[in-house]
Amino acid sequence: MKLSVIIVNYNVKYFLEQCLYSVRKAANLLPSEIEIFVVDNNSADGSCAMVKQKFAEVYLIENKQNTGFSRANNQAIRLAKGKYVLLLNPDTVVQEETFVKIVNFMDSHSEAGGLGVKMIDGNGNFLPESKRSLPTPAVAFYKIFGFSKIFPKSKTFGKYHLTYLDKEKTNEVEILSGAFMLLRKEMLDKIGLLDETFFMYGEDIDLSYRILKAGYKNFYFPETTIIHYKGESTKKNSVNYVLVFYEAMLIFAKKHFSQQNAKIFSYIIKFAVYFRAFLSLLKRFIDAIFLPFCDSTFIFLGYFFLAPFWELYKFGKNDIYPTEYWSIVVPFYIFIWLISLYLSRGYEKPFKFFDILKGLTLGTIAILLIYALLSEKYRYSRALILLGFAYSVIILMFFRTFLHFLKFQNYQFSFSQKKRLLIVGNVEQNEILNLLKQSEIHFEVVDFVSPSQVSSLREMVKMNKIDEIIFSADSLSSQEIIENMWNLADCKVAYKIIPPENVAIIGSHSIFAEEHFYELNMNAISKPQNRLRKRFLDISVSLCLFLFFPIFIFAIINKKKYFLNIFNVLRGKNTFVGYVSVSHFNEIHLPRLKKGVLTVADSLPNIDFSSEILQKLNMNYAKNYKLRNDLLILFLGFKHLGREI
Repeated sequence: MKLSVIIVNYNVKYFLEQCLYSVRKAANLLPSEIEIFVVDNNSADGSCAMVKQKFAEVYLIENKQNTGFSRANNQAIRLAKGKYVLLLNPDTVVQEETFVKIVNFMDSHSEAGGLGVKMIDGNGNFLPESKRSLPTPAVAFYKIFGFSKIFPKSKTFGKYHLTYLDKEKTNEVEILSGAFMLLRKEMLDKIGLLDETFFMYGEDIDLSYRILKAGYKNFYFPETTIIHYKGESTKKNSVNYVLVFYEAMLIFAKKHFSQQNAKIFSYIIKFAVYFRAFLSLLKRFIDAIFLPFCDSTFIFLGYFFLAPFWELYKFGKNDIYPTEYWSIVVPFYIFIWLISLYLSRGYEKPFKFFDILKGLTLGTIAILLIYALLSEKYRYSRALILLGFAYSVIILMFFRTFLHFLKFQNYQFSFSQKKRLLIVGNVEQNEILNLLKQSEIHFEVVDFVSPSQVSSLREMVKMNKIDEIIFSADSLSSQEIIENMWNLADCKVAYKIIPPENVAIIGSHSIFAEEHFYELNMNAISKPQNRLRKRFLDISVSLCLFLFFPIFIFAIINKKKYFLNIFNVLRGKNTFVGYVSVSHFNEIHLPRLKKGVLTVADSLPNIDFSSEILQKLNMNYAKNYKLRNDLLILFLGFKHLGREI
């Protein structure tokens, strides 16, 4: 047997499916026998069921826990019978000729122990990790402090990603990427398998280095290209990723470097981790406070003009309002407006005029309600509240418009412009349109392009100002798709692929499918700001229900549980609105929520829904959360607030 392909999967069902379709096509062109392994690390997204149903030729290993990347690969390597072993990420797409080309290269280069290929991301951009060198202390230092970016053509400073090498030419390299790593099996038998001390990162660097130490060579081979969506199983900007990667680098340093070099490397990596963490926290802090700080400053300064103007108009003289008005009352107004803006999504980017207006309006209503409850002594001026509201609307809109036209970072207005799409291939148009509607993006399909028109894609993209191209894997080969992505990389167009059977539309960081969604394209309940809004609503409603219980209690069916439910919501054990329980469905895709006093089904009372419809109600609620939906459900299901939970 010539080739054993090993894919380790963890909760990336649709990427795995697309990967396996491309592997199947590539395997059909390889004259010799091939075997394909999928090692699943206890996925909860239906990956195993999909493999069994659609890829009968695949050897599936189902682990009952996440054993890590190294151990999972080793499980399959021990069973592999191929002359060569290919470690392949599930979030990749290979060309039809990939296996033929890489096997032929290895057959003709007996000195080659490992081989990597040219990789592009989901937008057609070259991935620099396709070719790397050993991260020695010096190389790591140049990378961490940006010298490799400043001097990419330098053989000294550009060594980390070997940026001085031509990416279109075959070259010897030191480190291969674990996303696509072709290995000679007899070599693995000599040097050993992946080091299981590495859980997720660093094992490819360790194995690549051991290949070199054993006298073999590693090659970068750009005569075939793969798509690597890069990081769909992990979020590489997370603190967890940084810590796990840091630990992996320390393991590698202790294992392969001298004691002195390992210490130096350790200091560099530690400094880099803390430095990156500090910069990241600083940037987040500045991003978080920039707009609220500017808004509060503008509003406060505005009151220095509004108050004297109103004093002269109303009383004919200045300095009527005491010091407390400026030190307590005005800051309190500003605080309420800022909180209301935040809860109304007024600080989300891109900006929306309506969210800003809504936030300021609701904040003003809250201030007026509080004002009405105060004694006459502390009611300074209702007119100044309204004047402050009008001024705030004008100044905040002006400031955001200024930022928009300045094109300052990503402070832009959202005008709900439609994405202009080209769909390439012979596809069932209605099915594709239905899948696109599941994404809840604003789109306009400019044209459906047949495979025979692919050569004119560049002209069509420029002429029609296309934002995104969707390729059909049924109509076009992986090679054609990848070549077009690579050739159009300079056009700044996004790409997605429709795998066979049209069950999903897959792109970098996004999947459009009926039963699946990614938070990046949705206003998902799992977003921290939405969880905060939901908790704020729960607390506010709980307090109102307690305060006005003499009025509300008569409308409640089960009065005994009314106070208990409110108390449980107030202390965070429950929420007022949660998912409806669907016994026949796996709710794994849904973000976690506390059990609700009411459910999404209370939005349409007195209707007997099927399980399928109930599950869709749960999904729609989870992927597009809005406070007004919770308020509507509370209104419609109010009498059931004493429900047994």
